[in-house]
Amino acid sequence: MATTPIRFLTFLLLGGFSITAFAAKPVPDKLEPLPPPPVFSAGPDEPAGDEPEVTIIRQTEQTVEEYRSGGKLYMIKITPKHGKPYYLVDDRGDGKFVRQESLDSGLRVPRWVIRRF
Repeated sequence: MATTPIRFLTFLLLGGFSITAFAAKPVPDKLEPLPPPPVFSAGPDEPAGDEPEVTIIRQTEQTVEEYRSGGKLYMIKITPKHGKPYYLVDDRGDGKFVRQESLDSGLRVPRWVIRRF
């Protein structure tokens, strides 16, 4: 007996949704496609894309890889001849590097430079 009011309310609810679907405005006939987005091209001084500049220095006991973005050093990977590689990372951008055993150290909020003054 209690299912009759529920069915009636469901019927009204679905009927209301169908009315809003039919009440939508028709699509105009003469639509034109949007122009393609502009292509970003790096200047002559900048490397193409977001790829970091990597400098590899091979020494007798270790290999040092320096990662730079925009000319600024932000990470160093040191691979000893015997042992696991470790990283020196500049998290804050202040030139102070912190040693990390791997790059997976948890959640980091991305920080992008939007504009420089």
